[in-house]
Amino acid sequence: MRSLAVALMGAVLSVGQVGFAQMGAPDAPQMPGLSGVAGPLSAKYGADAAKILKAAETDEDGYAALTYLCDHVGKRLSGTPQLNTAIQWGADLMRNAGLENVKVQPVMVPRWVRGSESGAMLYQGAAGPINRPLHMLGLGMSVATPAGGITAPVVFVSTFDALDAMAPDQLKGKIVVFNPGWHGYGVNTQYRTNGASRAAAKGAIAMLVRSATGLAMQIPHTGTLVYDPKQPKIPAAAISVEDALMIERLAKEGPVSVHLQMEAHMEPDVEAGNVMGEIVGSEHPEQVISIGGHIDSWDVGQGAQDDGSGIMAAYEAVTLIHKLGLKPKRTIRLVFWVNEENGGAGGRAYREMIGKKIDDQVAAIEMDGGAEKPLGIGYGSFGGPRRPRTPGTPAAPPPTPDLNSLSPEVQQSVAALRDIVSMLGPIGTDSVSPGGGGSDIEPLVADGVPSLSPRTTEAHYFDWHHTEADTLDKVDPVEFRKNAAMLSVVTYILADMDGRLAGRKSN
Repeated sequence: MRSLAVALMGAVLSVGQVGFAQMGAPDAPQMPGLSGVAGPLSAKYGADAAKILKAAETDEDGYAALTYLCDHVGKRLSGTPQLNTAIQWGADLMRNAGLENVKVQPVMVPRWVRGSESGAMLYQGAAGPINRPLHMLGLGMSVATPAGGITAPVVFVSTFDALDAMAPDQLKGKIVVFNPGWHGYGVNTQYRTNGASRAAAKGAIAMLVRSATGLAMQIPHTGTLVYDPKQPKIPAAAISVEDALMIERLAKEGPVSVHLQMEAHMEPDVEAGNVMGEIVGSEHPEQVISIGGHIDSWDVGQGAQDDGSGIMAAYEAVTLIHKLGLKPKRTIRLVFWVNEENGGAGGRAYREMIGKKIDDQVAAIEMDGGAEKPLGIGYGSFGGPRRPRTPGTPAAPPPTPDLNSLSPEVQQSVAALRDIVSMLGPIGTDSVSPGGGGSDIEPLVADGVPSLSPRTTEAHYFDWHHTEADTLDKVDPVEFRKNAAMLSVVTYILADMDGRLAGRKSN
């Protein structure tokens, strides 16, 4: 697609705008868009990209910081002292790296406390009784069981359609167990997120859900549930794949009950914050490329892949630019957003901070898919408009569209990105794919800010994240550095080139 390549100067494109305005037209924005042919970006930035890639091969600062975050701070659930320790440490990290305008933006976050929890599977059948513990984790934001727990028969359900087909008297006073099989994270998390309220609407008193993973290793996965305010709140937990399958088998033989005990509860909100530091632009300091991930994690594991790897790869990406003395025209702002896992308060607060200056947000880049082998960059405007969604329920990746079906602005932006990633051939990350973004930048993207995110193999990310297995040993240092290198090259060029990518407002 080099025939569409890059394009600088000429017509202009405003963030979220669909047409090009001619230079000098009334009310035309001052930012040149991607139009005309001014020569490939690879010719202009190839030497700088090579410097970044070379420096990234041996730069250990990002992985060293990730090691400290995992081993010495650890899990960082919103509202906990550990999270605020991480926030202050993150601000010091940025200052010590020489970033400018380092600050913590205060954000009030929810304080959900897991407390003690346990579960057991109870079966009285012709082959003899079975009484064994469940591998379970309460879902984030769940309510507690009554003191002493509850014991009730289970109803095994494979889909929401099967649940809807049942009469309320089949479910009243029962515990619903969802096992839809494994159809990808975007499908399975619907049951985790909405299952409790769907079950409660039928009279169920608790909900269990198969963990959202294809890997069976007796490891339960937590994550956020969202209660429908029109329905009773019932306790909800995830169970391991093996336990879900065993309940399914036993339920075909005879009645199965579960004893569930949970002390989960909410406490008053706690002040935390988004951490920010900048490389200030040399010509257009008011125009900003935001790059980062979320600093909070669940209260299991170390939050290594989700999302310690994201914030530390973004940190290394930005500090590589600073160490090399590169001076982009626009400001690069490194952000560690807060409360992505169970509320999204950090992303909303960041959008509120931007206020009416949304047109100065040139791009938003979030890394929140782990630091496995990188393949390239995802671009949100490539593949259709993004729609707001509930945190914890990612949409399936959009199909690759026919490039000719896209607007000229998006075609030119895709061509520019392909030219940029062509410089990443040495590390194998030279692809541009549809979609790209993240929960924390969704409020920006909804107002037309172009969004991007790394694309990786995701070979094991959904096996590890939200579990006790999300630990530092899962992050390969070489692949981590490749992710950082890719982010660094893309971020630097977007911050320095004469044009900007096309965004698209949500409908």
